Amino acid sequence: MSTQAPLSDRLANAKGVFTICPTPFATDGALDLASIASLVDFQIEAGVNGLAILGFLGESHKLSQDERSQVIRTFIKHTRSRVPVWVGVRALGVAGAIEQAREAEALGAEAVFVAPLDTTADAVQFDYYRSVAQAVKIPVVIHDFPDSFGTEIGADLVARLGREGGVGMIKMEEPPVGQKISRILELAQGSTKIFGGLGGVYFLEELQRGAVGTMTGFAFPEILVRIYEHHAAGNFAAAAATFDRYCPLIRYEFQPKVGLALRKATYMRRGVIACDVIRSPGMRMDPITMRELEATVERVGLSLSHRGTYAIA
Repeated sequence: MSTQAPLSDRLANAKGVFTICPTPFATDGALDLASIASLVDFQIEAGVNGLAILGFLGESHKLSQDERSQVIRTFIKHTRSRVPVWVGVRALGVAGAIEQAREAEALGAEAVFVAPLDTTADAVQFDYYRSVAQAVKIPVVIHDFPDSFGTEIGADLVARLGREGGVGMIKMEEPPVGQKISRILELAQGSTKIFGGLGGVYFLEELQRGAVGTMTGFAFPEILVRIYEHHAAGNFAAAAATFDRYCPLIRYEFQPKVGLALRKATYMRRGVIACDVIRSPGMRMDPITMRELEATVERVGLSLSHRGTYAIA
């Protein structure tokens, strides 16, 4: 008999570390579905609470529709309901977003995280998110990342979507994160749950302000898991100590433009994926950057040659 909680309970209790997974490619740029299987197993071994795929880190905008479907199917197949899989949605209008969300639902996703429309008024954004939420039975999560999407989603709109629009979660990535988290929670009146992001750079502060977890692509997810576990247990000093110890690596990996290359290189060196290829457009690393990454990993007491996950204090 399965020991998994019912779907509705798992979503209602969504919290912790949801890794934003990269999409692995082979040396010729084709999908590497075998590496998806090893990536899934690694994340679950690291103790993550869920997987988020086809986000900005997942290069979803570089995939064909057929490739997108293959990626969703493969992640869900290999996850085997051990943790929930959430799927990213980004479209130019309501019809495209609904189509992507319905496909994700049909393939077994437990939620979708949806990017906003480009530079659109709040009233239009509200109708957009509400329409997507009404079109599917799985939860819709707001993906708030103005540095990449060019669209700001204010706290008032987030809270209104929670109260009236049927959209009660947000992946919030707009600095200063602390003030926005507090404002959303104040206005939402218990209707909205907040996940942080931004590479984990502000993970400690996000938790302290009331976020329920993080959705980010840091390639040492076991570190974020341990920070969360300490904080959830009320051991705030230990959470801060773990965060402070590994902050140089968290900071270095979350670099604009080259961050995806750093993460894929880390996963490849750790034996999690076979290749660190990024599809164009995308910035690659130079040899100096690789040496900097190695030195930063070593400075916090870790190694890129270590196989499996670390036991983090």
